Amino acid sequence: MAAAGAHRPGPLKQQNKAHKGGKHSGTSQRRAGGRVSVKAQPRRRLRDLSRVDRRHQALQLRRQRKEAVLAEKRGLGSRDGPPHLVVVVPLHCRAADRDTLRLLQSQDAAVVRMEQGRAGGFALLCPRLKQRWRFVTAQAGDLYTVLDLAKVADSLLFILDPAEGWDDAGEYCLSCLFAQGLPTFALAVPGGTDLPPKKRIDAKKKLSKAIEKRFPEARLFPLNTEQESSLLLRHLSTQKQRHLAFRDRRAHLLAHAAEFVPAQEGDLVGTLKVSGFVRGQSLNVNSLVHVVGHGDFQMSQVDAPPDPLSLNPRVVKGQKRSQDMEVQDDSVNGTDEMEEDIKVLMKADPSKQESLQSEVVPDPMEGEQTWPTEEELQEAEASLKANRRVVKVPKGTSKYQAAWIVDDEEGSEKDDEDDEDDDIDDDMMEEAVSQEGESSGEEEEPTEEECETMTVSECLRDEQYDEKVEEDEQMLERYKQERMDEMFPDEVDTPRDVPARIRFQKYRGLKSFRTSPWDPKENLPRDYARIFQFQDFSRTRKHLFRQIEKEETEGASVGWYVTLHLCNVPVSVMESFKEGKPLVLFSLLPHEQKMSVLNFLVRRHASNSDPVRAKEELIFHCGFRRFRTSPLFSQHTSADKHKLERFLRPDAATVVTVYAPITFPPASVLLFKQRSNGMHDLIATGSLLSVDPDRIVIKRLVLSGHPFKIFTKMAVVRYMFFNREDVMWFKPVELRTKWGRRGHIKEPLGTHGHMKCQFDGQLKSQDTVLLNLYKRVFPRWTYDPHVPEPVPWVRSQSTLPVQEVDME
Repeated sequence: MAAAGAHRPGPLKQQNKAHKGGKHSGTSQRRAGGRVSVKAQPRRRLRDLSRVDRRHQALQLRRQRKEAVLAEKRGLGSRDGPPHLVVVVPLHCRAADRDTLRLLQSQDAAVVRMEQGRAGGFALLCPRLKQRWRFVTAQAGDLYTVLDLAKVADSLLFILDPAEGWDDAGEYCLSCLFAQGLPTFALAVPGGTDLPPKKRIDAKKKLSKAIEKRFPEARLFPLNTEQESSLLLRHLSTQKQRHLAFRDRRAHLLAHAAEFVPAQEGDLVGTLKVSGFVRGQSLNVNSLVHVVGHGDFQMSQVDAPPDPLSLNPRVVKGQKRSQDMEVQDDSVNGTDEMEEDIKVLMKADPSKQESLQSEVVPDPMEGEQTWPTEEELQEAEASLKANRRVVKVPKGTSKYQAAWIVDDEEGSEKDDEDDEDDDIDDDMMEEAVSQEGESSGEEEEPTEEECETMTVSECLRDEQYDEKVEEDEQMLERYKQERMDEMFPDEVDTPRDVPARIRFQKYRGLKSFRTSPWDPKENLPRDYARIFQFQDFSRTRKHLFRQIEKEETEGASVGWYVTLHLCNVPVSVMESFKEGKPLVLFSLLPHEQKMSVLNFLVRRHASNSDPVRAKEELIFHCGFRRFRTSPLFSQHTSADKHKLERFLRPDAATVVTVYAPITFPPASVLLFKQRSNGMHDLIATGSLLSVDPDRIVIKRLVLSGHPFKIFTKMAVVRYMFFNREDVMWFKPVELRTKWGRRGHIKEPLGTHGHMKCQFDGQLKSQDTVLLNLYKRVFPRWTYDPHVPEPVPWVRSQSTLPVQEVDME
């Protein structure tokens, strides 16, 4: 009875937590039964370290990092390492770069070797300091040369003007270098003594203030005497090196000499022998090599000629040497050095060599499983006979040639279908066509005047002026389109001549843009059969980088002077090298020659405000590559679907999607737009986000209507559709308004597109009813690896400020 009447605590009774046994060694051993996990022991040891041991461990790690930095400094420019490559960049048109090079060459007990291939290039050997440098000059106006040399340079030496520092071209060059990745740099100001004594102090203060914004905590080196040049050289050799991620994981070199051996078939293609010092990583002969600006090539052989910049050169008979300084000339091709004592390091193994195949060759019969029967073949022949038409052709035209002649009606139909996929509306296209017709009529008039009056100079001037006016009109139209897209995003007018269910048949409605499913493998274009895709891109990237860190790559080590034999190289590569352009080579990681879908995260550059439309051809500088293509713009979100942007937004980060060769991040990217005069303007900068063909980019269209009659929760909407069938077709799609109401179509009213709609509240008379439609879009296959050399950059004066664009 006592047990039956025992008191039980209610739900509000306090319940104390059960006592935990604690982390005592005895109890844990009893619980484990003598079995202790392998991972638990090292963690306990780390946790049980005393304060003295932890301090000693931190000191050891700090000392190891310091020794690694010192070893890198000692290896660069030493006897065993590659020469210290210094690129001299004058940032002002009045910067005295020749005086700088003359002072650097006037070092005591140093050997100077001039290079005839490049103007102003020379090597400086100092056996007393056990250092060797190679100086290469690049003008700030030659943008591609500066960017290519900065990819492989150990240090950049910026030459400033003592009064102004840098001009507009120098500022533009610095913006591009900062976006690509700036290696170790130094600032030098020669010619400070040329200013009057009263203006020197003010000029120095003004220059220091300008430098603090661009280069915080940077030291300014005056360069007027030999002693100051010695201090600059010592600073270049002892400063800590800044690493660029895309080049530290790949072997790269700057050509010191080159020789072209034409093939037996012809003189246009042959073997290019490139000599230089290996930098970054070991170079394997079986890997592919990318020549910047020219493409990917295979190597057949790697030789080891004698080092032309050795600190202990061999004495040649009949050649006298001075004790203080010596000036020698190197031949352009370096054939004299390459012919003597050449050792073959390695030859390519065809079974292990990387292939140059960049695309998958799709098989059109891969999905075909049945062979057509005789009845189907007869039906096909009958349909061909029924579709035969009479076409006017020239005399002597065969049936096969006549089949390719297209009538005007068919051409117009195909153009209309292509215009549906474009982002430009039909009205805008008609305006553009009319403007082209007017401009062509205006261009025909001066030719008649030219034939009558023979005033050639004035006519040419008029034509140039007319071309400038046409460019201004096109730019004004783009500004209007960009402003309309900002004010009414994704809104389009429903066409009245074509049914909406046919015009928008490729689009679909979504319950929620964020949560509604969309299969990434659905309705893929044919171009997706040509690309490569990784099963797990991040895992492949980690595996490759882990192999690089373990130094498992076999080949020519860093610091060796080697000669690479590149196969099937066009003669234009050698011609550009003879013209003085740098020849920069990068070894490719596995799979980096294959095409895929690359996504870049970029931001608009502040120096450019011109409207940039999606699918407009742009120039990309991605890591060590540069190419031309037409990208897609989309929003940068964490969702699985990303909305298409019709213009490159100036106020937000944008994802740019293109077809391009695979590149393993991290890698910087620069976007340029080519002007009509050949100059390249920097419009956006960023980095490589991912290599992912499954990233879904959704184009949104918004159809708008106006409430005609408003009731409590019902409304009659017009101007969204113009026939009854379209209303029934889009009835399942949800409606929304600009003021936040949601609803759906109940039924059509009449035959002119009016419809009765139900909403979750009463509408306002000034509200607008919207219907969202979505379609997945893909980039265009317009990849072109050949980019023309730009004209020297000059700041453009925009004649159409954004604030002055009239929307009427």
